[in-house]
Amino acid sequence: MASILELTHIYSALILQDDEVPGTETKINALIKAASINVEPFWPGLFAKALANVNIRRLICNVGTGGPAPAGGPAPPTTAAPAEKKVEAKKEESEESEDDTGFGLFD
Repeated sequence: MASILELTHIYSALILQDDEVPGTETKINALIKAASINVEPFWPGLFAKALANVNIRRLICNVGTGGPAPAGGPAPPTTAAPAEKKVEAKKEESEESEDDTGFGLFD
């Protein structure tokens, strides 16, 4: 779970975004002081710098959408997939023919 420090800055950024105000260090400090929460003086500046090039509205709206696959993720399907199915089908047919030799386990 997020700490009070993290939530304070996140909520400040969300409030500023909702009012369409840039999330500067000064604005974040003003909201934190209005909430009567004590934080280390360097956190608002760091948080403002981290969000300087982030579109918070787009970030929130795209939370559930898929993005590019991470490195090492599943490989995209190739054209070899139909050939693999044919090979598997042939293996299944051959296994069935081997099983039907006329001899049963309980004969």
